[in-house]
Amino acid sequence: MKLLESIREKVVAMDGEQDEFIQAVDEVLESLEQVAAKYPKYVEAGIFERIVEPERQIMFRVSWVDDNGKVRVNRGFRVQFNSAIGPYKGGLRLHPSVKLGTVKFLGFEQIFKNSLTGLPMGGGKGGSDFDPKGKSDNEVMRFCQSFMTELQRHIGPNTDVPAGDIGTGGREIGYMYGQYKRLRNDFTGVLTGKGLTFGGSLVRTEATGYGLCYFTDEMLKAKGNSFEGKTVVISGSGNVAIYATEKTTELGGKVVALSDSSGYIYHEKGIDLKLVQQLKEVERKRIKEYVKHHPDAQYHEGSTGIWNVKCDIALPCATQNELDKQSAETLVKNGCIAVAEGANMPTTPDAIEVLQKNGVLYGPGKAANAGGVATSGLEMCQNSARYSWSFEEVDEKLKQIMADIYKKSSEAAEEFGQPDNLVLGANIAGFLKIAEAMYAQGVAY
Repeated sequence: MKLLESIREKVVAMDGEQDEFIQAVDEVLESLEQVAAKYPKYVEAGIFERIVEPERQIMFRVSWVDDNGKVRVNRGFRVQFNSAIGPYKGGLRLHPSVKLGTVKFLGFEQIFKNSLTGLPMGGGKGGSDFDPKGKSDNEVMRFCQSFMTELQRHIGPNTDVPAGDIGTGGREIGYMYGQYKRLRNDFTGVLTGKGLTFGGSLVRTEATGYGLCYFTDEMLKAKGNSFEGKTVVISGSGNVAIYATEKTTELGGKVVALSDSSGYIYHEKGIDLKLVQQLKEVERKRIKEYVKHHPDAQYHEGSTGIWNVKCDIALPCATQNELDKQSAETLVKNGCIAVAEGANMPTTPDAIEVLQKNGVLYGPGKAANAGGVATSGLEMCQNSARYSWSFEEVDEKLKQIMADIYKKSSEAAEEFGQPDNLVLGANIAGFLKIAEAMYAQGVAY
């Protein structure tokens, strides 16, 4: 029997309906079997049992009034998963699909991701089933103010520092920060992703997409390869996808496809990034509008079809479990050499198996997309010092952090006998730092 099987069984017994959370726990525990065998002190101290159970789960009602004067009710969440190495840190997702299991899965992944950055940040996540799409600015503001009226009781610059995520951009962070400051009479770095005029950091907007490309570039360079001359497919068309497209182009690649929840566009000449930014960031329109401006491009209904586009590098940047086994097989058949995750857990377990068995380089999200939270950590540093760094300074620090994450993950995979298995390497490298901190702080922790 596997050393950690009983822990997995307990998680399933307690939270069996939370499929995404169970999937994330399965992947991590599978990777940590060798760690449990090598470090029995962590088993005896119950580290593995404690790390899969959040320190605190907060769920609350969010009541707000729409533009017609009707009272609306949503549900808010904050899961404070682990604070062994620093205050809880993780985004706030606003999307109709958000439920407790979603937030727990994201918070659990965040523990290891934050550890890999080398910065003193614990793991947490939050959000609501509120959908900002189709809402007026005033409706979004009223929701955010109501949401923060409750959340402010549970967060602070040295306790829990939320950030943006899907559905939570600069507008939402601004409204939330304004309400926090109003209620607490306190100007602090309690949220990251803030506007530059009130404590935000340069590069934060670009960070996840840039970081994804920096990590992928390290992964490619280790095999004597690069982005230069490569055809790249990126799913999504939000913040991560847009800036991954920008950095891919800078590194010599050509992005030919992007998507949203309705479908995907294919432009053989290369994506017109300025147009995508205008459509998605300014006009807030669907990606299909792209072909009206570029008749030589193609639009296809159904976002999962994007993986049928032939490419050298695939960067899934949309949502969890978007790249399945069949899609992975198609990528392999079409000669794809590398897949790196810009979204959280976008590749299903059987798809990962297909990629790894066929020698495709695979960068898991907790390593590859850590650039966003890394730059959030740098924003916290700047807030603490009441100082700001230049774009070039932050970008250089981000690039170094992503290179270090690749190095740590690669070395851990090598040490535990599975070279190039960055899933195993990232999980182990992230875990060991947290485990040692938990062990040092005693069982009462």
